[in-house]
Amino acid sequence: MFTDYAKITIKSGDGGNGAVTFRKEKYVAAGGRNGGDGGKGGDVYFEVDPDSNTLIDFRFKKIFKAQNGENGSGGHCYGKSGQDIVIKVPRGTIIKDAETQKVVADLSKQNQKELILPGGRGGKGNSHFATSTRQAPHFAQDGEKGIEKEIILELKLLADVGLLGFPSVGKSTLLSVVTSAKPKIAAYHFTTLKPNLGVVKTKNGNSFVMADIPGIIEGASQGVGLGIQFLRHIERTRLLLHIIDVSGMEGRDPVNDFYAINKELKKYSEKLATRKQIIVANKIDSMQYETLYKKLEDLAKKEGLEIYKISAATKQGVESLMERVANLLKELPKEELINYEDRKVYTLEEEKEPFTITKEKDVWVVDGPAVQKLMGRVNLEDNESMYYFQKSLDTLGVNEALKKAGVKEGDTVRVVDWELEWYD
Repeated sequence: MFTDYAKITIKSGDGGNGAVTFRKEKYVAAGGRNGGDGGKGGDVYFEVDPDSNTLIDFRFKKIFKAQNGENGSGGHCYGKSGQDIVIKVPRGTIIKDAETQKVVADLSKQNQKELILPGGRGGKGNSHFATSTRQAPHFAQDGEKGIEKEIILELKLLADVGLLGFPSVGKSTLLSVVTSAKPKIAAYHFTTLKPNLGVVKTKNGNSFVMADIPGIIEGASQGVGLGIQFLRHIERTRLLLHIIDVSGMEGRDPVNDFYAINKELKKYSEKLATRKQIIVANKIDSMQYETLYKKLEDLAKKEGLEIYKISAATKQGVESLMERVANLLKELPKEELINYEDRKVYTLEEEKEPFTITKEKDVWVVDGPAVQKLMGRVNLEDNESMYYFQKSLDTLGVNEALKKAGVKEGDTVRVVDWELEWYD
């Protein structure tokens, strides 16, 4: 089965917590704090697998998690870092953020490997929080949480040339006679239910990859039939061969067919609609009305396009068409799908305010990643830890923000899940 779309959840590892420990030797001042740091959480990577050509494995496994870092321990012992996870995907896979639809990575190069989610940093042990006035801190730092994201995987074929056209116009037949590909061929609509790839080798020694894109019908850009799934595969092609049936056997108008397909291209992507095209008038061996080809020839002249007459079934005109395609590809530049300077990059503090202040009835509520992180460092039973907590709130700007919000003497302030009384 060919699968070119999947939605999965990935999560990087949490950092391990720092330790609160003390040396026990006699005569060591204040117990000799020696809490070790927590280990870093594992990262999430995606890597191109040269032996894979489908996303079918992601139909059965939907959640991928890197390992958490281990907690620190006494004697300045650091926790072990969590193991990274490397997810293998076929070459040509696009990774998108499911919520924003923004491209995260384009894995279109051989052996390409991309970091997608960084693991959480390990928390610092209590030995880091000692000062000249705080010799034995009874608090440490919790490790940072990893990132969890729902992402979309889209496989886009890496072909130089795409065969475009309505169902049953001869795309699969043409692919089969110019390459070693073995697409299913029959005289009924939507025979091809998956894209097929083949390598064309001309007599002059040129070679290129050609993709048979399954039949596109009117409404494909809105998802009619299998339109959206198929249209994405021609985004990477540099040249489109627009195959049009001029036999007249099905009563189709070749000019109407040409404009209908191009209308769908434009709806799907303005950029795709400007891709270089060659009109290929197919089935000339069984052409019933010469006027059909003449109409198409006039259209080509009007639109400034090249036109070739062929019969894929008898191979008439096919060789000269392939030579022209090979020569054109030498002139058409290859293009990256995305600009890596503009791509989405996940960070541990991604798109989050350091803290928020809201009011629930008579209680001021302070929350947010920076405050939650701070709460993980403090020991509410220890005076030195509480002093550190108050000072940190001030450094973060929480106290000033509460004053601006209107907090008054005696008001209740809840910091994450701990309540205290405000005083100036």
